[in-house]
Amino acid sequence: MVYPIHAELSLHEHLRRKLAEQFPDIDEETLSDTVEGMTTLTEKLSLVTSSLLDDRSLATGLRHRIGDMQERLKRIESSAEKKKALVIEVMDRAQLKKLSEPEFTVSLRQSPPKLFIVAEDEIPEGYWKPQPPKLDRQSILTDLKNGDSLPGVSLDNSAPTISIRTK
Repeated sequence: MVYPIHAELSLHEHLRRKLAEQFPDIDEETLSDTVEGMTTLTEKLSLVTSSLLDDRSLATGLRHRIGDMQERLKRIESSAEKKKALVIEVMDRAQLKKLSEPEFTVSLRQSPPKLFIVAEDEIPEGYWKPQPPKLDRQSILTDLKNGDSLPGVSLDNSAPTISIRTK
């Protein structure tokens, strides 16, 4: 996707190149200041960075709101489970097998038996599934960063990033 800032960047690069050709003895600071005064690139970068910070703030707020909503969901699910247990207990003790209402019908039935492991070490070998080995990516990264050479892996050329301080 091409943004308007790309056009400003092209102008910035073009002016920088032309000025450097016309004034080969110009120092870097003067060249940068001159090109900056002739374009609005820094203003556009400031606007994009402000928008980036707004997006981060929204994401942080949403993350917090989602956390609150997940807690609410857990409370509601817990409440539903408690009510289910209450209905089961009361219907079982009252020996009611079925309750028919216009909105719903509740039937009490026996659950199938669940597996309960008493002594895992006594279970025959045929019931065990072998697990495939899992790559320890963090250890590999640590060893590579410490200068170790490992076959089959390497570190990539990391992309540039930005640091934005707001405090």
